[in-house]
Amino acid sequence: MKNTSLDTVVIDTGASPRSCVIWLHGLGADGHDFEPIVPELALPPDAPVRFLFPHAPVRRVTINNHMPMRAWYDFLSLDPGRGEDHAQVAEAVSLIQAMVETARQDHDRVLLGGFSQGGAVALLAGLSEGPAVDGIFALSTYMPDADQAGVGLSRRARGMPVFMGHGSLDPVIPVDFGRHTSKLLGSLGAVVQWHEYPMPHSVCADEIRDLSGWFGTLLA
Repeated sequence: MKNTSLDTVVIDTGASPRSCVIWLHGLGADGHDFEPIVPELALPPDAPVRFLFPHAPVRRVTINNHMPMRAWYDFLSLDPGRGEDHAQVAEAVSLIQAMVETARQDHDRVLLGGFSQGGAVALLAGLSEGPAVDGIFALSTYMPDADQAGVGLSRRARGMPVFMGHGSLDPVIPVDFGRHTSKLLGSLGAVVQWHEYPMPHSVCADEIRDLSGWFGTLLA
């Protein structure tokens, strides 16, 4: 694997943050995508947080006519769970776990999450063997097949706080994929908060409000 680090947008909400949130963007976006949401999060004012928004590598994406764009992995077909380039999924997990390991050196708490393809990588990276996170948030997403990606799930899944939000009108990753992942994580012992919103493949104000509350509980 040639790349060992990722260009990253860094935002600190105050001086000397002891908590870190790593937030992964979706297919075709970049690390700036969710940057504007930080001021909208009702974070504890006395608990500064460092937000890391990494840029995914640029690669050609099969389902988008092989156009080059930022992507955590290639989609050979839009068939979540089967249509991924599983070798690239494993590569993305490795890259993000390296970020988590570095963040752990300077922060007491580390949360990991993302939207769509970014959320898929976050789920695998946070639940598989490797550096520990304190919680995972997964927005409009699903968990890829860990076995096909050659990623071994950790016993840390038991008791892991997980926030999942999904649009009931999502035409890209149907809500049933999110529901299935939520049930799978529950069977592994994760403490899952599942939320559905009347929206397409996007985020909404109610979701940000609910995610803010979840952040506040874990970062206070």
